[in-house]
Amino acid sequence: MTYYIVYGLVKLLSLFPFAVLYALSDVLYPVIYYIIGYRKQVVRDNLSYSFPEKTQQERKAIEKKFYRHFCDLIFENIKFAGISVSEINKRMLYNNFEPALKHLDEGRSVMLYSSHYGNWEWNSSFILHLPKDMPIYPIYKKQTSEVSDRIIHKIRNHFGTETIEMKNLLRVMAAMRSEGRFGMFGMISDQSPTRESLHYFTQFLNQHTAVITGTEQIARKFDYPVYYARLKKLKRGYYTSELIPVSLHPKETPEFEISEKYMRLLEEDILRDPAIWLWTHKRWKYTREKTVE
Repeated sequence: MTYYIVYGLVKLLSLFPFAVLYALSDVLYPVIYYIIGYRKQVVRDNLSYSFPEKTQQERKAIEKKFYRHFCDLIFENIKFAGISVSEINKRMLYNNFEPALKHLDEGRSVMLYSSHYGNWEWNSSFILHLPKDMPIYPIYKKQTSEVSDRIIHKIRNHFGTETIEMKNLLRVMAAMRSEGRFGMFGMISDQSPTRESLHYFTQFLNQHTAVITGTEQIARKFDYPVYYARLKKLKRGYYTSELIPVSLHPKETPEFEISEKYMRLLEEDILRDPAIWLWTHKRWKYTREKTVE
């Protein structure tokens, strides 16, 4: 019952024009930032360690701009539950995706690196630019809340994407290949890996950082080409996504080179526009020193 009530509210709000939703975002911002202070200390610590060269005032400006973007994201993704094809095509533009489509014609699936940057949820609208028999599969980790999980799943699949839970990915990919079916697999890889998956560290945003290597490992296993979805925010509610090749032949690429290149591309984006990365997540849970017994 809770799911139907919450999702019904989401669908109702999605019918409102962007102007109304952004007005609600403007109201939510002081509540989230000044009153609730949602994960404010986490954000401040992350910004402090990532940008030690900046003044406190400069980091505070990024912090405030981030929370405004964060509130916009809430309502942009509510809107995504009911947005039309024509509207999303005006607001989410894709560049340089043709080379990736050629791999599908050649009988190879494509791995897409993504991150919690810009509006990553809108990236699933890329399916509107793919052949109908070659879909995009956002890979996700199941939410602890069943209601939240069902709602997020429903919104992400608005244009017909087929989300795959991470634990089922290898089995699904192997089955698809044996059946001669191919598609694009979207992997968000900018979070902290589990302790059992600490295989590679790099310097990222001035910090020794554990890297999620799952995308690289899968790409090397199947020899599927890897691209990075570079998101840019043009203005409020308008984004571009450009596919940048990371490795076209992963089996021939040295170990961890793919993961390293992804981290460098992501770092470039964050340095260009730091306010639109998700600073609320606890990215730096582990260092090499902390994991050595």
